[in-house]
Amino acid sequence: MLNYLAAALPEHTSAAARLLALQCALRMNIHMRIRLPRGVVRSLRLDAAPGLWAELDHARWLRTTPGPTAGEIAAELLDVTLLSQAPARPDRRRAADWALRAGSSSAVRDIGPLHRLAGVYLAANTHPETGTGLGDLEQMARACGTQTAELPDTLDQLVAAGSLGSWQTCPDSGDLQWTFAERRSNGLQPKLRRNSLEA
Repeated sequence: MLNYLAAALPEHTSAAARLLALQCALRMNIHMRIRLPRGVVRSLRLDAAPGLWAELDHARWLRTTPGPTAGEIAAELLDVTLLSQAPARPDRRRAADWALRAGSSSAVRDIGPLHRLAGVYLAANTHPETGTGLGDLEQMARACGTQTAELPDTLDQLVAAGSLGSWQTCPDSGDLQWTFAERRSNGLQPKLRRNSLEA
């Protein structure tokens, strides 16, 4: 879904709007409508940015509609290609809940939306047993709505926050390799580590 959003949303779409779009895409029904509880928006720390809905509306990706209750925000998604991208609704709901937890974990919730979106992207592309991942730096930048040159600082801050254990890039291929931080009982954060792979 992150790869779909990278292609479907305008390049300048903010990381915060992309986090919101991810929840919308994963929570839509078969009629491409969503009712998003305001608590989800608060959990992602997006409630202080009221322009996000307008940003997605301006991109012609969704249109807000009158909500059935004060505790929900309703919208209709406008990109019909979503129907071919999305798995079955129960799987999407589980993915939405997982993405919500990944994007609002204690390690990343107090840093910016770009860091939260990068954390979700890395977690989604991490091997569940080894806690490691390998991917294309440019593809990650597109999915996060940022420039490749900005990712090293973002990744360093994820390491400093204790979310990411380490990361490195291969100078020849540009591939990004990372390891998620182990949960540590003593609460110590891993040291900042950034290296380049040997050719």
